[in-house]
Amino acid sequence: MDKHIIMSQKEASRYDIIQKAIKKEIKGIEAAEMLNLTDRHIRRLKKKVAKNGLQGLIHAGRGKPSKRKLPEKETEKIKKLLHEHYPDFGPTFAAEKLDEVHRIKRDAKTIRVIMIAEELWKPRRKKKQEYRAWRQRRSAFGELEQYDGSYEYWFEDRGQKCCLLAAIDDATSKITHIKFDEHEGVEPTFNFWQEYFEKSVKPHEIYVDKFSTYSMNHKLAKENPDTLTQFQRAMTQLNVGVINAHSSQAKGRVERLFKTLQDRLIKELRLNKISTVAKANEFLEKTFIPKFNAKFGVIPRSDANLHKKLAQSEKDQFPSIFSRHYERTIRSDYTLSYKNIWYQLEETQSVAMFRKEVVTVEERFDGTINFKLRGKYLNYKQLPAGPKKISEKDVPWVLVKTVPSRPAANHPWRKYQYANN
Repeated sequence: MDKHIIMSQKEASRYDIIQKAIKKEIKGIEAAEMLNLTDRHIRRLKKKVAKNGLQGLIHAGRGKPSKRKLPEKETEKIKKLLHEHYPDFGPTFAAEKLDEVHRIKRDAKTIRVIMIAEELWKPRRKKKQEYRAWRQRRSAFGELEQYDGSYEYWFEDRGQKCCLLAAIDDATSKITHIKFDEHEGVEPTFNFWQEYFEKSVKPHEIYVDKFSTYSMNHKLAKENPDTLTQFQRAMTQLNVGVINAHSSQAKGRVERLFKTLQDRLIKELRLNKISTVAKANEFLEKTFIPKFNAKFGVIPRSDANLHKKLAQSEKDQFPSIFSRHYERTIRSDYTLSYKNIWYQLEETQSVAMFRKEVVTVEERFDGTINFKLRGKYLNYKQLPAGPKKISEKDVPWVLVKTVPSRPAANHPWRKYQYANN
């Protein structure tokens, strides 16, 4: 019987890097930099993986209660005392009083955790200081892709303004994928990366800016770590890291690329008499990218290729992954609404469904709609549109009596008039 190993995405990504370190495709120091670990820890992980495989990366203490955990009885006593006597105290002062008055000696950090859980203390965020430092290139090809879009009159007066989407490798400065599209929205971005992944490889991480396609800039979204944009959600499903740059200087590689292209590519398109997006994309793929990479590409510090291979199961999920995802709640009559259209979920389903459950709506770019619950697609049918409301044009002419605002005591009705209201 097969044994299933439950791993976090962090552990799964570590496994790929450790495997490459074991095969000596990358050095231990490079693996340590990529995983933000020490060289000594990398050696320990290599031994564990070599001996136990995937199981070697699972933390031995998973599922076990911490030995440092406070006894439940003492925790409840501290909570009661805090609510009764010290609801507006700071953690340090509260810890001192618990020791002084109640003979409960616990570290202020421990008390702080309890007070935060009980909403008696709100942690203060430290202000970030504006500081920028030089960042060394990543060591291997496929370790980090910088991605962005640039709006420009790429065809000069021969065509309309459009957007050039480009991905450049951080280690080699080589263009890995580039194409023209109308804009930088979700659909063009999804099409761009689906074409990239259809080459059966995916990068370790992608560096993007704070444009709304890539990150949630709304205040409430920032405060909620579970709120992801469509792009972040798709990359999470494919286990590709997403880094959001806080300034244009942070992803200077792709910014400088566009400056070069705005000079060179515009002239190349003019010389080749290209004025349409379709011909331009063909020119980029067959002619421009090979020449550009041969001229401006650099040799990386490591010979390893850190692009991950795509499993067939991931490829099969492309239509689902690269679609818009939203959430809707099942009503009491097993109906739900999406874009003012009502749908009836059928009685026979491949998964048990219940009222008030949240369903994922997949709106694919071919126009089809799918409803997903716990990884299974639901059977449904579209309901007919409801009756239209009566408009003013549909109201017949009626006889209306108009009463004067201040009629005399014995004043008769002043007049009758026809109105259409």
